[in-house]
Amino acid sequence: MKIYRANLIDTPTKDAFRIIEHGYLVVDDQGRVVGVYDQLPAEYTNQPVTDYGDKLLIPAFNDLHLHAPQYRNSGIAMDLELLPWLNTYTFPEESKFSDTHYAQRVYSRFVHDLWKNGTMRSAVFATIHPDATRILADLFLKAGMGAMVGQVGMDRNGPETLSNTTEEIVAGVRDLYAYLLKNGQDGLVRPIVTPRFVPSCTEGMMQALGDLAKELNLPVQSHLSENRGEITWVKELEPQSTCYGDAYNHYGLFGQQPTLMAHCCYTDGEEMELMKRNQVVVVHCPTSNCNLASGMAPIRMFMNEGIPVAIGSDISGGHDLSIPHVMQYVIQVSKLQYARTQGQLQFLSLNEAFYLATKAGGAFFGKVGSFEPGYEFDALVIDDADLNYDNYTLQQRLERFVYLGDDRQIKVRFCRGKELCEPVVY
Repeated sequence: MKIYRANLIDTPTKDAFRIIEHGYLVVDDQGRVVGVYDQLPAEYTNQPVTDYGDKLLIPAFNDLHLHAPQYRNSGIAMDLELLPWLNTYTFPEESKFSDTHYAQRVYSRFVHDLWKNGTMRSAVFATIHPDATRILADLFLKAGMGAMVGQVGMDRNGPETLSNTTEEIVAGVRDLYAYLLKNGQDGLVRPIVTPRFVPSCTEGMMQALGDLAKELNLPVQSHLSENRGEITWVKELEPQSTCYGDAYNHYGLFGQQPTLMAHCCYTDGEEMELMKRNQVVVVHCPTSNCNLASGMAPIRMFMNEGIPVAIGSDISGGHDLSIPHVMQYVIQVSKLQYARTQGQLQFLSLNEAFYLATKAGGAFFGKVGSFEPGYEFDALVIDDADLNYDNYTLQQRLERFVYLGDDRQIKVRFCRGKELCEPVVY
């Protein structure tokens, strides 16, 4: 049993923050929240309390879409749209991960910097390379951080150095599944079925991955309606499909298992209805959408329609691993949508963006992202004294951390109830 005292802030619903000034949070021996309290209940009065004083205690962040092998490219190569960007910069970089020593170096920095930025759970694309993918999974395990790690399937429209067969990707996912079933710390790190996107995968590969996801009861992640040129290309490659989403749905990769679809900048009509019916999660990646001139996802529309939404950094189309920084773009892009639609799509509030970054994203991993009873205790201790918080409310202090803060204010990080030490960089 652990008891913590601090200024507690979370979002059990998207509509408002729950704020408890100098409150108490009790965590059981399995790392799950027992409850939060204004005053410590009498039954705990003889228990030791870790007192963080006037610091903030908030749920840790969740990043539902990012590409680990692209981390070295972060902040460069922002001069092209999606498809030429992939061919010019991204595919050559990912091809390097046939070298396991290179993979160890880049992936260890990547995991370290996720920890640094307070992201305790993530859904991650690796590459086609099974050995490098296992290295990435092992680094998450050693760090004690939660992740869904996807070996990527792609057998068309890519370089020979970045292509695998249907048999190879199926074998790779099976091997990773067996390995993590034994070593994955009770599901803290899991495999996720990862066709890169429709243009990269033949019908045979898509069908095999859909069948595998069902057989092994695995989640799915990919990309959807990110760029107009991409959408046109999918229509040519999958003429039997009525929309881009239907191309995935045809193969059992669109909500038949829990599914993440990144971007959705141009999702509407039938595709939106299919997402709603199958409860496919939209992963909003505003930094990437801006950098690659892709578009603006109608997040308020998705939320109004009851389609689940989470957010992602989309490294390296996105340039920043910090989820608070991504939250800024979430809010700002929603304000551009508000202006574009003359107020028809209301812009997002801070509490809504925070909800997407914590509880909404955490839901893909189970009971994660809130301080409600039974939720796994993923949390950050924020010391915002250097942000001059005198006379600010607790909500204003959190807002200033989101807009002005960085990893320097994050003093303690918890995942599943365990305080995590700084991971090793190789």
